[in-house]
Parts: sequence; C-alpha cells; structure tokens
Amino acid sequence: MILTLMKAKIHRATVTQCDLSYEGSITIDENLLEQAGILPYEQVDVLNINNANRFTTYAIAGARGSGIIGINGAAARLAQVGDLSIICAYARMDEAEAKSFTPNILVMNEHNKPQLKEGA
Repeated sequence: MILTLMKAKIHRATVTQCDLSYEGSITIDENLLEQAGILPYEQVDVLNINNANRFTTYAIAGARGSGIIGINGAAARLAQVGDLSIICAYARMDEAEAKSFTPNILVMNEHNKPQLKEGA
C-alpha cells in the first residue's frame, strides 16, 4: 500500500504580496523553502487561515531572507496581503516508511521567520 503523508508545512506564514498578473504559483523565501524541505516547483497546498480558501499550486523561490510569501496568478483572488496561511507539501511512501516518518514543520512569527521548528 502507498500512502500520502504531509512531508513539510510552513504554518502561519503571512501573505506579503498578491500579484494577479503573474502567471501562477506561490513565491516563498528561498530560506524558508530550504528549512521546510520544499523544492522549487514542488506541488503545495495553500490554506488561507483568514477566509478558509484552499488551493493547489507549485512553489517558486523568492529572494533569500526576504520573508516573501507571494500569492500569484488567479489564486491572488483567494488571499489578501496580511492573511495568515499554511503551506503543505506531501510525499508518497509505503506503509513501513510512513510508520517512522516525521514531517518537517516550521511555525512562523509575524515577520515570516521560523519561531519553532518541529520534526526532522
């Protein structure tokens, strides 16, 4: 059996920009991508804490150290600057691996800096 588990999560990240005219995706500070273990162009789910909108897109690297969380393209209609979000990436694995797997979780402060790192 193959299971899908949450691999990484960036929790309570503040949206810093929305760009409706960009072709799509979510821009995430490259440092945060690396710390969470999310690769550029990896599929992610984005959950908006403020309005309950959810969407699937892919991550692109933003300026290192900038704290950017940018909602791009059509999804920019689903968030506003200042909204809190949860960004999740997933991995597929067999049941034996899943039993010992620990996801990587970053909990963000109000400046999009990790205040707590759980997991791996």
